[in-house]
Amino acid sequence: MTRNLALLPVLATFAAVGSLALMDALMKGAALAAGVYSATLMRAALSAAMAAPIWLGTGGRWPGKRALRLHLLRGGVSACMALTFFYAITALPIAEAIAISFVAPLIALYLAALVLKETVRREAVYASILGFAGTIVIVSGRLGQGDAGDDTVLGIAAILVSAILYAVNFIIIRLQSQAAGPAEVATFHGGVSAILIALAAPWLFVMPGWPAMADIAGAAVLTVAGAMLLAWAYARAEAQVLVPIEYSGFLWAVLFGWLFFAEQVTVTTLLGTGLIVVGSFIAARRKRAV
Repeated sequence: MTRNLALLPVLATFAAVGSLALMDALMKGAALAAGVYSATLMRAALSAAMAAPIWLGTGGRWPGKRALRLHLLRGGVSACMALTFFYAITALPIAEAIAISFVAPLIALYLAALVLKETVRREAVYASILGFAGTIVIVSGRLGQGDAGDDTVLGIAAILVSAILYAVNFIIIRLQSQAAGPAEVATFHGGVSAILIALAAPWLFVMPGWPAMADIAGAAVLTVAGAMLLAWAYARAEAQVLVPIEYSGFLWAVLFGWLFFAEQVTVTTLLGTGLIVVGSFIAARRKRAV
């Protein structure tokens, strides 16, 4: 019975990763149709609007100072992360963008050392070297293609920035999930992001058409579901156990990229992803063995 309960956070994380991968596919279609800024703003706003009634209906109260600080911090990081990531997937195949973003857990190892004062072990250094090598393989494969242009270069730069922000997000979500419930986390995650992104609305926002809005609405539902599942799982299991499950997102990305956009996966993407994943599992396995 105890073993089954221990598996629940793992299964919840798998479900969350799948939900968010499908959200990425819907958002790519919406961003191509309506623009990255408008699609990102509407997704954040709808996500908050969907999560808020759940939070209030379950007795939600205004968060305390510590939880509110974490909500504001994660909302700001997530706003920038979303804009850079959604831009990247309009310029790159979804699977490639996801693969490059997998360096985030490795970056998080060093952020944990900086923020949480954890020791960077030798295994983490080896893992980082493998992760860096894998990223170089993927990027070189993309830039080596004949159709690589300015959009490709900007897309790669955007996904690298997004990966750094995602690493910061790993640190915040562990603290946040221990200070607030899943519905509260999802509500403030979308709400704070929407408010910050909306600051540029007078100059950049264009109302999406109905087909794009349908994709955005679906993406918002999946965002809320994914955020709540992750918050629930991270409150019940250590990050080092759950972070490796993020790599199942590549398989989902390959599937949805092929179904929605007929995207093909290159050999360099598979090779680079393999190096990054192996490096991350080395770091995670050795850390648990200590």
